[in-house]
Amino acid sequence: MATKDEKPPLHELRPVTQEVRIPERFIPTPTIEPGHNFATITDHISTIVLRRKTPFGWLIGFLIALGGVGLLMATLALLVGKGVGIWGINHPVGWGMDIINFVWWIGIGHAGTLISAILLLLRQEWRTSINRFAEAMTLFAVASAGLYPAFHTGRPWYDFWLFPYPNTMTLWPQFRSPLMWDVFAVSTYATVSALFWYVGLIPDLATLRDRATNLWVKRAYGAFALGWRGSAKHWHRYEHAYLLLAGLSTPLVLSVHTIVSFDFAVAQLPGWHATFFPPYFVAGAVFAGFAMVLTLAIPARKFFRLEDFITMKHLENMGKVMLATGLIVAYAYAMEWYYGLYSGNVFETFMLKNRATGPYWKMYVALWVCNGLAPQMMWLKRCRTSTFWLFVTAMFVNVGMWLERFVIIPASLHRDFLVSSWGMYHGSKYDWSFFIGSIGLFFALLFLFVRFLPMISIFEMRTLVPEAQVHAEGEEH
Repeated sequence: MATKDEKPPLHELRPVTQEVRIPERFIPTPTIEPGHNFATITDHISTIVLRRKTPFGWLIGFLIALGGVGLLMATLALLVGKGVGIWGINHPVGWGMDIINFVWWIGIGHAGTLISAILLLLRQEWRTSINRFAEAMTLFAVASAGLYPAFHTGRPWYDFWLFPYPNTMTLWPQFRSPLMWDVFAVSTYATVSALFWYVGLIPDLATLRDRATNLWVKRAYGAFALGWRGSAKHWHRYEHAYLLLAGLSTPLVLSVHTIVSFDFAVAQLPGWHATFFPPYFVAGAVFAGFAMVLTLAIPARKFFRLEDFITMKHLENMGKVMLATGLIVAYAYAMEWYYGLYSGNVFETFMLKNRATGPYWKMYVALWVCNGLAPQMMWLKRCRTSTFWLFVTAMFVNVGMWLERFVIIPASLHRDFLVSSWGMYHGSKYDWSFFIGSIGLFFALLFLFVRFLPMISIFEMRTLVPEAQVHAEGEEH
């Protein structure tokens, strides 16, 4: 042993161990709660679909949504019978709630493609639990949006004029019109999104086929599984097709709402003629899309007991994206004032002052509250990790993005260059019944989806369990 004045030999030194407590805020939130394996994930998700008894809450919600679909059908029948005179559009407000709701629905559909395609290419694991119903939300939002350009003239049998076809009457479509560009952009977006969603479903459809006990249910899932057997060749082709569709979907996130913004940006009207509309509309679409994903994910997470799969990490990350895109949108609102005042154009200046102090000033103030102030709660971690505050913020954003489209369209049109052409627009009861009916269609399709298809990707969730991580590490070595 060493004396008091001598240093002890190195082999006698013992490391001083001290318990280090890491603050809770620095502990990463798991993408999937511990304790799950391949079997528990498959059982939990497939049981939601293959259960014999339909939940009573699902039936109530689906019946309410069907009521909205019935209202939509009645409104469309009246619209086709009487024409657009039943709407509240007038001179000078020739565009009303039909275009407002079209742009609103297209914006909601953006988050599905962003979550699925871009986050897949960036290898973000947290997309796994939410990508499936976000993709479904995209398809159903585009279906609701497609009703508006199809019926906005009140004469849907003339819609073929929007397509490039040769005819003997030389009535060629007007390719310089951004309304025609919308047809190409939205139809391409819907087609690629549907393919991307369906290809991702194929392995899960095969799982439901193998686990179903009813013969007809087994045959139905088997038909849509396209003979999937899970062989190495199937997985190889699947991964290539999935990545290819993700690559095709990525530019659509930017192009679709950019082209929708051209409906306004190519005009000479104050409030519309702005070069920053394309990026502003894209950021607003992602903003609205993530708000709707939160609006749907939080109740579904509670109702179907998916807290282990849709963890607080997913909700917090969506809150962060909503905050980032909300700041971009608020910046665009501020820049509208800078561009208008700096331009020296009296019409642009009047348009801005009319928004703030004119007949629609309450909507403009509500717009700033919903889209500018409410998302600032996401700076606080206690709000980002609270389902209550996330849901409240998402609802504010849903309302605010609809108000944004109202301020852009009727509030810019109702004061023309001539005072003699000034007017007001409020929308008739048929405008509102059309809108409520489209919401009913959206939720009816969504209820059918969560009942008959897995709302969370089974095979992608299985890649997150520890057993899959071990296999992945072994393959790397």
